[in-house]
Amino acid sequence: MADKKHNYVFYGLESNAIEVRNFVEHIIQTNLRTEEAGGSKSPICIWGTHGIGKTDMVQQIAEELGYKWSYIAPAQFEEMGDLVGMPSVENGRTAFSSPEWVPTEEGPGILLIDDVNRADDRILRGIMQLLQNYELVSWKLPKNWQIVLTANPDGGDYSVTPMDNAILTRMMHVTMNFDPKAWAIWAEKNKIDPRGINFVLTYPEIAQGERTTPRSLVQFFNSIESIKDLQQELPMIQMLASSCLDEETVTSFIAFIQQNLSELITPEEICKTKNFDSQVYKHIKVIVQKDVLRVDIIATMCTRLSNYLTLNKIKPDKDQIKNIQSFIKMDIIPNDLRLSLLQDLVNSPNTSLKAVMADSEVAMMLLNKM
Repeated sequence: MADKKHNYVFYGLESNAIEVRNFVEHIIQTNLRTEEAGGSKSPICIWGTHGIGKTDMVQQIAEELGYKWSYIAPAQFEEMGDLVGMPSVENGRTAFSSPEWVPTEEGPGILLIDDVNRADDRILRGIMQLLQNYELVSWKLPKNWQIVLTANPDGGDYSVTPMDNAILTRMMHVTMNFDPKAWAIWAEKNKIDPRGINFVLTYPEIAQGERTTPRSLVQFFNSIESIKDLQQELPMIQMLASSCLDEETVTSFIAFIQQNLSELITPEEICKTKNFDSQVYKHIKVIVQKDVLRVDIIATMCTRLSNYLTLNKIKPDKDQIKNIQSFIKMDIIPNDLRLSLLQDLVNSPNTSLKAVMADSEVAMMLLNKM
């Protein structure tokens, strides 16, 4: 949700990273068809707070699609020449040499204009023709190139230049919000420290602060990856966390370690255990059955199990299926979390997980809630 404290102004539907990615890829494909038919393409502007992963997501889309890539940060532009190029006189006429960052090869490709509204107002006015026609007075984007922009919200504590409707209406807009489950999927794919994933899923409210962002959290998690025993290195952990995170986040992570929550049982251990009751169920029960049932911890384990099975395309054998079924049937899982996990497994692109429903008790749990 938009930060009401700062009265932030966003544009487009507020969506998680997966939804934003689907939106961007859809518009890219639409633009390719439109261009082929001789029509006008639409630039895409992704809005969101700092450190949420807008830029990384666009670059990852380009890499996975095999697209060419060009990047500019117009806040660094001092003169219009940085945008349109430098003039020279050729045969008695003024001509422009396009800037080095301008693509020269035919696409498909993506030109990312990063943090566009941190640019000077003159530069913003200067790119209006680029957004409208994919060209400027001095140069033109090659065929099959897309324009994607990122922007921080207006109306708050960001040092941004307001964009008027003449600029805004040249683009299609979407706002990217932080969603812990969507982030966890990305984190699993990118091999982020599992202890960090557990922390964010258990305390998702800490992921958006002044200094604490998804970007700074990943920076911190990468810095502790080589530390095997966090309990034994608490002074170093605190120093590393304080270097890039808000104080509240640092305190929460230290408590997370001291309560042994960083060592939650892993999805792989759940699936491959030889004795579910003694090695998994009893272990989980000790952690979550406190004065109040730790539903947040159970939710974390459910999410990580679903992501592990789906992203790694696990084809569970008979014993692993039985362990997954035993996890689902644990009496300490609230019904809403159980249903959510079952739906994730049923709807997973990993169709081999449907075998979990072969257990009549598990199948009835799903049917009774539909």
